[in-house]
Amino acid sequence: MQQPAKGLKRGLSARHIRFMALGSAIGTGLFYGSASAIQMAGPAVLLAYLIGGAAVFMVMRALGEMAVHNPVAGSFGQYASTYLGPMAGFILGWTYAFEMVIVGMADVTAFGIYMGFWFPEVSRWIWVLGIVSVVGGLNLCNVKVFGEMEFWLSLLKVAAIVAMILGGFGIMLFGISSAPGAQATDISNLWSHGGFMPNGVGGLIASFAVVMFAFGGIEIIGVTAGEAKDPQRVLPRAINAVPLRILLFYVLTMLVLMSIFPWQQIGSQGSPFVQIFDNLGISSAATILNIVVISAAVSAINSDIFGAGRMMYGLAQQGHAPKGFARLSRNGVPWLTVVVMSCALLLGVLLNYLIPENVFLLIASVATFATVWVWLMILFTQVAMRRSMSAEQVAQLKFPVPFWPYAPMAAIAFMLFIFGVLGYFPDTQAALIVGVVWIVLLVLAYLTWVKPAAGKAVPVEQEPTFSHR
Repeated sequence: MQQPAKGLKRGLSARHIRFMALGSAIGTGLFYGSASAIQMAGPAVLLAYLIGGAAVFMVMRALGEMAVHNPVAGSFGQYASTYLGPMAGFILGWTYAFEMVIVGMADVTAFGIYMGFWFPEVSRWIWVLGIVSVVGGLNLCNVKVFGEMEFWLSLLKVAAIVAMILGGFGIMLFGISSAPGAQATDISNLWSHGGFMPNGVGGLIASFAVVMFAFGGIEIIGVTAGEAKDPQRVLPRAINAVPLRILLFYVLTMLVLMSIFPWQQIGSQGSPFVQIFDNLGISSAATILNIVVISAAVSAINSDIFGAGRMMYGLAQQGHAPKGFARLSRNGVPWLTVVVMSCALLLGVLLNYLIPENVFLLIASVATFATVWVWLMILFTQVAMRRSMSAEQVAQLKFPVPFWPYAPMAAIAFMLFIFGVLGYFPDTQAALIVGVVWIVLLVLAYLTWVKPAAGKAVPVEQEPTFSHR
């Protein structure tokens, strides 16, 4: 009988990690959420994506500095414990896991809805049970299997986006459109319908809540640190490449959409992607889109289970989660965390039937709060790490944050501003309230159950966690 592995295996290549981050951050936020952001800000949403993307890039560089310096499982959860204290690590780790569970519930529900497009007579719960079982099973395999699946699913999404962008430019430049009565399209649509910022600065600010959520998931690069081959070379390349590519995908997609259609029309006739393909005269536009969004949902579920599972593994090593979460299968996979995540996603099916849709969406909106909270804590942790280091240690950093300390401070101020946005607008106030309650509950849980045993946790630097085979 084979023995359990002694540590996580470094089976993720640069190709896997790059596409995992792309797959996590390019999904519902682009395929559907972009329409609501456009309705809030009009063409000025391009500025929101550029500003938000710059802030997220700084978060990734802060995470990259720490991950290259100390590539461990649990990533930013363990870094926060080391530099901000055990309570901070506990709150950050469990908030990230909570974010993955909430987003995962929405993703499995979306998968059932997408499959219902082709098979309306089949009950939704059957599809949800099937996809959770399949993806959960794949996550129990060697991490390389997970990486390959995520690579191909993300590649399909990226290919669809590229095809849409090229098709949009074709419509703009050559008038390639067989839609009856199609109107002339050009870049003047960006300012011809009420101006570039038709809803004023208020509309631009309101759109940040949607825009920042769209970038959520990119931090999974840090979670992969414990299973990356040659992390000191792979992680910097992935971190530098992915944010720029995501930004280009979002900005180019929005630019094409708003040049082809007046911004008020986007999303009024279904998904923006269907509108593009319809304008190209492709009769099977809805079918093509369904294939893409199904791959996007499966990719997201895959990343959700992986990210939350690895974070809970790191929490267990610190004594911040049940010890069973740190047990590995013979493939070097923390199998119990995969099982727990799969069960949590199945609970999402039950919730989907028991509570009205608007309540479920309210719960899902908490993921916006959790995402920005995680980014803010990553930035605070990096600042604390720098302050704990000598000038000689800082000089030896292999992937330092650029423009220190001004850029990280600006990013911190921006994340705090986003919390202000959530609290100011009525539609997002509930998410902020629920998020604050969640943090308070975590503090109480730490003080009640974890703090008495906190001194027994093994320091991060001494953990012989990884197998390099």
